[in-house]
Amino acid sequence: MHSPVDSNSDAPGLDLDRPLPLRRLVYLEEADEVTIGSPETDTYAVFPADGAELVRMLADGLTPRAAAERYRIAHGESVDIADLVEVLAELDLLRPADAPTAATAPVRWQRLGGLLFGRPALFGYALVTALAVVEMLRVPGLVPRTDNLFFTTSYTLVVLLLFFGQAPLLALHEAFHALAGRRLGLRSRLSVGHRLVYLVLETSLDGLVSVPRRQRYLPILAGMLADVLAISVLTLIADVTRGGAATVSRLCLAMAWATVLRLAWQGFFYLRTDLYVLLSTALGCVNLHAAAVDVLRNTVRRFTGRPPVDLAVHHPVDRRVARWYSWLMVVGYAFTLTMFAGVVVPTAYRLLHDVWLRMTGQGSTAARLDSIVLLLLSLAQTTAVVVLALRERRAARRPAPARTA
Repeated sequence: MHSPVDSNSDAPGLDLDRPLPLRRLVYLEEADEVTIGSPETDTYAVFPADGAELVRMLADGLTPRAAAERYRIAHGESVDIADLVEVLAELDLLRPADAPTAATAPVRWQRLGGLLFGRPALFGYALVTALAVVEMLRVPGLVPRTDNLFFTTSYTLVVLLLFFGQAPLLALHEAFHALAGRRLGLRSRLSVGHRLVYLVLETSLDGLVSVPRRQRYLPILAGMLADVLAISVLTLIADVTRGGAATVSRLCLAMAWATVLRLAWQGFFYLRTDLYVLLSTALGCVNLHAAAVDVLRNTVRRFTGRPPVDLAVHHPVDRRVARWYSWLMVVGYAFTLTMFAGVVVPTAYRLLHDVWLRMTGQGSTAARLDSIVLLLLSLAQTTAVVVLALRERRAARRPAPARTA
């Protein structure tokens, strides 16, 4: 599309003199590029301005040949209209010939999204967070810390808390993403994935690229807002119950600390976290992660004397931002090592040390059984992650049409 050619290159099965049955399209103009897609299929792609002009002609009912001729008169050069039609077909923006024109179904939960992210609600969230911070300053024991995880002597209960206790909070995190998007009329999809050795839930908001950039920030930040709100509420409950219901208080503090760890995850800039998406959106990037990885790769290659990777394949904005974002990825690696040394290692040492003592006869039968269950649960999570990783690798190897979503 960037290099127009002959308008008379007919493709098999393409009638250049018949209007195309396009789906309902949306357009978002940014600088010299236009994002085009359809809410019916949630597929979107970035077109150059002249390519978007052609798509608009086709959407207005012009035949491909007539649109190509109008383009030639306006710009003084011909275009490969068959190639453009092929791109539209790959993006599923063409309605099947036997499919009736259907109105897009209304987005569910849109009103609820409006209530949860209206100004009164956001003010309430800020108030709850401020109260929690005040209580942490007043009662130092409420400040999240690693020891809070061990709210009981049963390590099986600790692991079950990290898995099942965090499940509703994970769902809340993703629900906030989805509802903040549905507030704008965008559909969402929930899937299960993995990050390193942890199972995670992921919300896809493909239609987010079709709304103005300033409206994208709240859906992107909504998950972290949910985490901060969860930490605040759990801290306040722990504060209220620390006198008469100490077990509930300790349980809330344990869940709050686990949520803090998930929130800290956003600082792993080498992963595609919410903060990465926020920066990428604010700076107008296309695939910042890939460009930054190649910049880091070239830095290593300079020291080893190997030829550099060609950065010209990346978008100009990505190349410019990647010069400094690549070092932010290094900061993310350093932060990961810090978290590993300061949190993961001490926690794992305490667990493994106690399990060893129990299994070598220095604990009761119940304690040994607790340790066995702990090991089985850990093995089950690791197995699930490996299975997901292998499934994703097999899926990546399958040939698929080039689609932008």
